[in-house]
Amino acid sequence: MFGCRCKNANHTYKTRITNKEETLYMEQSQYNQLFSFIWNIATDVLVYAFDKGEYKKIIMPMMVLRRIDVLLEPTKQTLLAQKKMLDDNSISNQDPILFNITGYPFYNTSLFTMKTLKSETDPLRLKMNFTDYLNGFSKDVQDILDKFHLRQMVDNLTEAERLGSIIEKFTDDKINLSNKPVLDDNGNVRLPALDNHTMGTMFEELLRRFNEENNVTEAGEHFTPRDYVKLLADLAVIPIADKIKDNTYTVYDGACGTGGILTIAQDRIREIANERGKNVQVLIYGQELQPETFATCKADLMISGDIQAFQYAHGTEMREYIAFDSTISRDGHPGETYDFCISNPPFGTPWKEDLKKRGLAETEKKKFTDSRFTLMDSNGEEISFIPDIGDCQMMFLANNISRMKDSTELGTRIVEVHNGSSLFTGDAGSGASNLRQYIIENDLLEAIIAMPEKDFYNTGIGTFIWVVTNRKEERRRGLVQLIDATEIKSPLRKNLGEKNCETTESDRAQIIKLLTDFAETPQSKIFPNNEFGYWSVKVCRPLRLRFDYNEAREAEMCQKEKDAAICCEVMTFVKQYDHSADYDFNALQELLKSAVKGMKSKPKKKHIDLLQKYYTVVCPEAKIVLDSDGCQIPDKALEDYEVIPFRYENGIEGFLENEILPYTADAWIDMKSMQVGYELSFTKYFYKPKALRSIEDITKDIRAIEERTDGMLDDILGKV
Repeated sequence: MFGCRCKNANHTYKTRITNKEETLYMEQSQYNQLFSFIWNIATDVLVYAFDKGEYKKIIMPMMVLRRIDVLLEPTKQTLLAQKKMLDDNSISNQDPILFNITGYPFYNTSLFTMKTLKSETDPLRLKMNFTDYLNGFSKDVQDILDKFHLRQMVDNLTEAERLGSIIEKFTDDKINLSNKPVLDDNGNVRLPALDNHTMGTMFEELLRRFNEENNVTEAGEHFTPRDYVKLLADLAVIPIADKIKDNTYTVYDGACGTGGILTIAQDRIREIANERGKNVQVLIYGQELQPETFATCKADLMISGDIQAFQYAHGTEMREYIAFDSTISRDGHPGETYDFCISNPPFGTPWKEDLKKRGLAETEKKKFTDSRFTLMDSNGEEISFIPDIGDCQMMFLANNISRMKDSTELGTRIVEVHNGSSLFTGDAGSGASNLRQYIIENDLLEAIIAMPEKDFYNTGIGTFIWVVTNRKEERRRGLVQLIDATEIKSPLRKNLGEKNCETTESDRAQIIKLLTDFAETPQSKIFPNNEFGYWSVKVCRPLRLRFDYNEAREAEMCQKEKDAAICCEVMTFVKQYDHSADYDFNALQELLKSAVKGMKSKPKKKHIDLLQKYYTVVCPEAKIVLDSDGCQIPDKALEDYEVIPFRYENGIEGFLENEILPYTADAWIDMKSMQVGYELSFTKYFYKPKALRSIEDITKDIRAIEERTDGMLDDILGKV
């Protein structure tokens, strides 16, 4: 669900040219010009014919379609000739041959291109030809078109007589949506290429702008700023750079959006490997719920020409590299494990729709069975990681934990973004606490990094990056590092929504250094694992009752209780005693039991329960009520719960002795109630008290106020 966002306006966009040994740059001015051109298509072509909320449903798929179309133009005639030959010879398995002609894992066998379509002036014939053009694409592009619901929009564009205009705009020679540059007659770059990263940036920036224009704020929840994505990639790869070998590595993102985290991590691993003279292949896997972002992600990965996409297209690898649907309710990669899991899952998003997909109601989350979110302990008891229905982010972390490799030297590194609630939400024994407990007690948590507020687009909240691994360095064993990077940021010259700062290259280097140095500093704290664990226990106090006769309550007993015979026997017993006497309830119980024996009635407990309910009151001075075994009965009204840190001296007994008994000498702890919980608090370890103003400053302000108001009271009273 989450991908990447735009960069600060101070930066340039790097574009790789695949058919030349050179690297060109799309300057910010060129990016702005391209962005403005596409943005203005909506205001020029769609205005008055469509609601603003529909603009993105047309502009986004047309942008992706043109990006695919322009790559197929150079080989169009060769492909059509080859297609005719294959058909004439009744060759059925045509995909591999046609892929080789286009150079991509997609093709179009229609007679049309978008440029030839724009010459058609008749709206109905244009619709017919455009539909034929769409039908000519290979199966993976058909999947992309279906996710965009583009055919439905073609009907709407035709009805509004805007189809020809929008095709003409997207085929304008002034713009280039290809991943290859447009050259002039002398071989110089006239229009730079639009690489996959920048395409994702543009897609997400357009979506943000469209949503803001239409008063929709969800875009900021969905996309990760590009500067932030680069930090995630560095945190995943740099600490283990010396362990990278000639090998194949896999990267997974269960909330991959337009694929920015995946492709940047892929590039970072390759870059580090090349620096060390290593030859690596990096395969990327992901899953995405939103149809439009899934379609864009899939299109860009196909356009990239990566060997992995070719394998999928040729059928040699039939797994879905980028799966569609919710990661929570439908695992697109069941049983698969990966070297790197890097994600920015949704924050504060309910997952009740996932329950519905499993045929469950909101109240039936305990029936939501999935091995990724539950495990069996050594006693064969099930431990659940399933959190509250209102927030699914911890389920993405549990999903990544289930992807960890156990049999490799590198193991798995997880780098995942969360908001603050993942640190502490959920009581002891809850799913969220259980997951924290599992991660920490199995020594998987390497570090948590607190990031600056206002680092995302439509939210000012601070975020936290979890770094989890099953291959900790020796020096980190049994320890957790907390890093306060809230002040490591660079201001933007102009806010982008809520975002007012970014993490520059130098900022990233500073954060990585704090992680890799693994030293105690004002910004870095190191703790043993048990620092974050605690026992939750119930503190009991004894029940103390005295006999109290009340006619109204006795009448209530006769009215409410169904067993009239038992009630009558209790009343007969009570009337034998002086109602003004201060009877001890324990002694009264024994007398009642003897009386019941004489009555030969059953059950005896029913008599005692009625006696206690209707003929006693709580009295702090009364004797403690005992059960049949002579044990104290707790007073439920006085029950309380205490949280006792694992590191408290002498544990639970020490806490009872030092913190409870000096104030309530008759209290005890119900050990059967004990549950283990885990939580983390950055405020506790990095609290920065705000300095109070000095007396001199306060006095100076008061004197200034007095001077400004001097004589004001006389003026007011003089007019009365």
